[in-house]
Amino acid sequence: MAFAELLEQVGGMGRFQIIHTVLLTIPILLMASHNLLQNFTAAIPDHHCRIHINTNGSGYPNATHQLGASDLLRLGIPLDGKQRLEKCRRFVDTQWHLLGRNTTAANMTQMDTELCTDGWVYDHSVYTATIITEWDLVCNLRKLREVAQSIYMAGVLFGALVLGGLSDRFGRKALVLWSFLQMSVTGTCAAFSPNYISYCVFRFLSGMALSGFGLSIACLIVEWIPTRYRTITIAMTGFSYTLGQILLAGLAYSIRDWRWLQLAVSAPFFLFLFYSWWFAESARWLILAGKAGRAVKVLQRVARVNGKEEAGSGITTEILLSNMENELSTIKSSYTISDLVRTPAIRHIFFCLSMVWFSVSFSYYGLAMDLQNFGVSIYLIQVIFGAVDFPAKVVVTITMSYIGRRFSLASFLIVAGLVIIANIFVPTELQTVRTALAVIGKGCLSAAFNCTFLFTTELYPTPIRQTGLGFGSTMARVGGIVAPLAKMLEDYYSVLPPVVYGVVPILSGITACFLPETLNVALPDTIEEVESRSRKKKEEATAAAHEKILLQSQEIEKALFKEAC
Repeated sequence: MAFAELLEQVGGMGRFQIIHTVLLTIPILLMASHNLLQNFTAAIPDHHCRIHINTNGSGYPNATHQLGASDLLRLGIPLDGKQRLEKCRRFVDTQWHLLGRNTTAANMTQMDTELCTDGWVYDHSVYTATIITEWDLVCNLRKLREVAQSIYMAGVLFGALVLGGLSDRFGRKALVLWSFLQMSVTGTCAAFSPNYISYCVFRFLSGMALSGFGLSIACLIVEWIPTRYRTITIAMTGFSYTLGQILLAGLAYSIRDWRWLQLAVSAPFFLFLFYSWWFAESARWLILAGKAGRAVKVLQRVARVNGKEEAGSGITTEILLSNMENELSTIKSSYTISDLVRTPAIRHIFFCLSMVWFSVSFSYYGLAMDLQNFGVSIYLIQVIFGAVDFPAKVVVTITMSYIGRRFSLASFLIVAGLVIIANIFVPTELQTVRTALAVIGKGCLSAAFNCTFLFTTELYPTPIRQTGLGFGSTMARVGGIVAPLAKMLEDYYSVLPPVVYGVVPILSGITACFLPETLNVALPDTIEEVESRSRKKKEEATAAAHEKILLQSQEIEKALFKEAC
C-alpha cells in the first residue's frame, strides 16, 4: 500500500502514465506480425514440376508450337486422385497420346513418373516470393516450413526462460532496450538471409527478443499504473495486439515479397529503440533492488511531468525507505525461479497459472490449425480472426472490471472448450456454422489470454513478477509446440484432436476457480505479503466454517428440545 500512496502523490494516472503507456503499447502492434508472419512469408503457392518436352519419335515434332500451356502440362504432369496436377512428380517421357480422345486405363498404368529433378514452377499470382519458392521447400522438404516456425517458437520459449529472470535482476527498462535492439537487428538480418539455415537462426533470435520486450513492457506498464486503472490499461494493450493482426493482413496484402515484408515488420524497432530511452525504470523494482536513490529521482521526474513538482520534491530517500520499511524488511538480496515454488501460497498460484497459460496457447493453436481450409482469401481470414478479438476483449474488460478476474478467466476458458467440442457434432457441409463456432472459440481464447496476462501480473509480487510472467509465457510456448502433436491423434480416431483441444481449457477453467481474486487489490510488493493474504483468507474461511457448524449445532439442539417438549 505504501508505494500505491506514493504513486498517487506524484500524480496517479497523470500525463506521464498516459504517454509512457502509449509509447510502450505501440511496439505491441508488431508482436502479432512476427508471431503470425510465416502465414504469409512461408505461404505455399500452387506448384508443379518443371517439365521437359521430348519430341523424339513422338510423331509430333512441331506440336509444341501449336499447343497451349494447359496441353503442355497435361503431357508432362500426371493427375492425382482429385484430378489435379501432381505437385511432386512428372512423367519420365512426354505422353503425347494423352492428346488423343481414346486414352484407356491400360495406357494410364504404363506411364512412368519421376521426382522433380529439374525443380518446380510456382504460381506467383498471389505471392511474388516466399521462403518456399526461394529455397524450394516443397515435397520432400515441405516439413522444413513447420520446422522454421517451431524454431521461432523455441526462440520465444528460450527468451521467456532467460530474459524474464534477467529483467528481475537488471531492470525492466534495460531489457526493453536490449530486446528492441536485438529484434531490429536480427529481424532485418532475417530479411537478407542468404539461405534457410541463416534464416532460422535469425528467426530464433527474433523470437527471443519478442519474449524479452513483451514481458518487460507488461511489467513496466502495470508497475506505473494505479490499481483502479490497471484493467483498462491492460485491455488497451490487448487491443493493440488485436489491431496488429489486422495490420499484418494489410501489410501482407500490399507487400507480396517475403523479404520486404520481413523488413517492414522489423525495421520499425530501430525507431522504438530510439525513443525508448525516454522510458522510466520501474520505481517499484528500484526500491526493492536496493536503489532507493535512483527511485527518488525517477519519482520526482514523474511528478514534474504530471505537474506535481512540489509533491515530488518532498520525496526523499529517507521518506521512501521509511514508507517502504515493511516491504524492504521481508525481501531477499536475490530471487530465482525456485521462489515460485518455495512458499505455499506462491506455489499454489504458480501451478494454477502454469496450467492456464498452457491451455490457452494449446487450444488457440489447435483451433488455428483446423481453420486453414476455408476456401477464401487468407488475407480475409486474417482480418476476421483479428476483428473477433475486439468484441471479445471489450466483454472481458467489462467482466474483469465489475465481476472479477477469476470469474472472467474461468468462464471464457470453459466456454471456449465447450464451443470446440460442440463443433464435433456439426456436419461438415454446414461450413458456415463450423466457421462461426470456431471464430467464437478463438475470441474466447483471446479474451482468456488478456485476462491471464493481467491476472498473472497482479498475483505475483514485484521481486518475482517478471520471473513468474516469464515462466507463464514459457508454458504458453510449450502449449503452442505440443498442439501440432495432438493433431496426430486423428490417425487413430478423427474426433480425438477436437476433444483434447476442448477438454484442456475446460479443466484449466475449473483450475482457475482456485486462484485468489485480485479485483481492486493493490499489487503485492513482497512474497510475504502474498503469503499473509493467503493465511488471512484461510483463517477467515476457517472461522466462517466454525461459525456455520456452531449455528447448525444450535439449530439441531433447538429442534431436539422442541421434540422433547
